[in-house]
Amino acid sequence: MRFLFVGDSMTIGCPGDFTWRYRMWLHLEASFGGPYEIVGPRDALYDPAAGAPVSHAYAAPDFPVAARRHLAGWGEGWLHMAPLIGPAVAESRADVLLVSLGLIDLGFYTDAEQTAANVRSFVEGARAANPRVRMVCLPVIPNVRAETDAPFAAEVDRFNERLAKAVADLDSAASPLLLASVPASYDIHRDTYDGTHPGVGGEHKLAAAFADALHGAWELGTRYAL
Repeated sequence: MRFLFVGDSMTIGCPGDFTWRYRMWLHLEASFGGPYEIVGPRDALYDPAAGAPVSHAYAAPDFPVAARRHLAGWGEGWLHMAPLIGPAVAESRADVLLVSLGLIDLGFYTDAEQTAANVRSFVEGARAANPRVRMVCLPVIPNVRAETDAPFAAEVDRFNERLAKAVADLDSAASPLLLASVPASYDIHRDTYDGTHPGVGGEHKLAAAFADALHGAWELGTRYAL
């Protein structure tokens, strides 16, 4: 089974980050009962000094190069990934997409309605490449801007409602969709290093959101051991 991680800055990470992708790799290594592969067209971290995804300075030296693959980008959201997902799925032959997107869209590019439309385009593109692809989508998680910007917080809530509706509408037996749940204990003051990007605690909790969804719906792996 081939897993493709899709996300924005919280997924790609920066030099010195472990990333939730690393935590998820450890979980799969410990609990996945069969052959699997992490796939994707990219493998680097985003380097703020270079302004580009050129770093390979992961905090964990035991994170294999092959397991670092992803489709994530700093400043990229549903808007950017919708046209990329079809070719990425076709090339990597991905079976399961673990998707964490939306904050960057709402913060800079599109409102809740437009972002939800891009979710649907993303699903359509992924299914065109693999009609049996499975997807787990994470809602926009707590972030510091939502604490101080009430209109933005309301837009996040509107989008998360529309994301849940899109997942319910588009779910099918052939190509199932899941909505993961952000752990109730997620705290931006403890689980991030800047109010948005996950630190160690946040990395574990994001990995747990995906791991628990995979286990609960499809019995893939086990529940995450926080």
